Amino acid sequence: MTIQSIVLAAGQGTRMRSKYAKVLHQILGKPIVWYAVAAAREASGSKPILVVGHQADDVRQAMGDLVTYVVQEPQLGTGHAVLQTRSELRGGTDLILVTYADMPLLTSQSLRGIIEAQQSHTGPMTMLTIVGGDSRGFGRVVRDDMHNIREIIEEAHATPEQRAIKELNPSIFCFQAGWLWETLDQIHPSPKGEYYLTDTIGIATSQGLHVQAFTIDNNPEMIGINTRIHLAEAETAMRQRINEHWLLAGVTMLDPNTTYIEPEVTIGTDTILESNTVLRGKTSIGKECNLGPNIILLNAQVGDRCKVIASMLENVTIPEGSKIGPFQHHKGR
Repeated sequence: MTIQSIVLAAGQGTRMRSKYAKVLHQILGKPIVWYAVAAAREASGSKPILVVGHQADDVRQAMGDLVTYVVQEPQLGTGHAVLQTRSELRGGTDLILVTYADMPLLTSQSLRGIIEAQQSHTGPMTMLTIVGGDSRGFGRVVRDDMHNIREIIEEAHATPEQRAIKELNPSIFCFQAGWLWETLDQIHPSPKGEYYLTDTIGIATSQGLHVQAFTIDNNPEMIGINTRIHLAEAETAMRQRINEHWLLAGVTMLDPNTTYIEPEVTIGTDTILESNTVLRGKTSIGKECNLGPNIILLNAQVGDRCKVIASMLENVTIPEGSKIGPFQHHKGR
């Protein structure tokens, strides 16, 4: 069964109060769209379609050939955004996974879960739902007496009783492709003239079709970025996730709270990272090194058993057993 992923990245993000598109703001040296694309690619096993609009050329420059681009112009809602991909994808895949560029913490494991749920489902769609915690502005999942999903009530339109519902909709979907392409034409515009992908739920239930939920606990994966506060929150959660990965892989950190490791860094076992260690870009660290305190390494290749203290290394290769610092700056091309 073939799977194609669509990542929606066309919006401006006015609440960021920035001249830059929201999806280009960075977490640990990468634009937030990079994380969403990486998760979608790993989950689906195919190059994602990235729907762009606001500052599309800048997004293209940032993402290069990692994705296939489709332009949404004008931006008329999520349903309209997915519709723009129909000519590119129709007839070429069995399932469509839809995610968002402003949710950089959503993991490929969760996305694979929703894909696998839809693969075993006879209905037209599976939606990700989350339970508990901060609602983060997500809509509420309304079920009937038989516990079947009936509709989504957006938080802004929910009654106090509906706001008390703990099951939330972050709008991550996996669809039967053929059904989706036919259904998108049935979505009616909102009073603002926008077409919402969530309306497919009501269309499915009106057809007597079953909408399945793949439910997980509300956790940092669900952080969507709309403001700089959310961006800082996501940066903290991503840094903790990366640090925990290396701690479990055999790396010692004397102070994880002041250790910054970007996502493409690699570190050998039994290396010790002291406080205020910053590892950026495609830095590679060998085994049994002692790094820090107070260092910045950018695209540096460090051999085994090296010691670096209070120094900055950029675009250089350090032979194994080297001792550098304190107060040195080595910069290659």
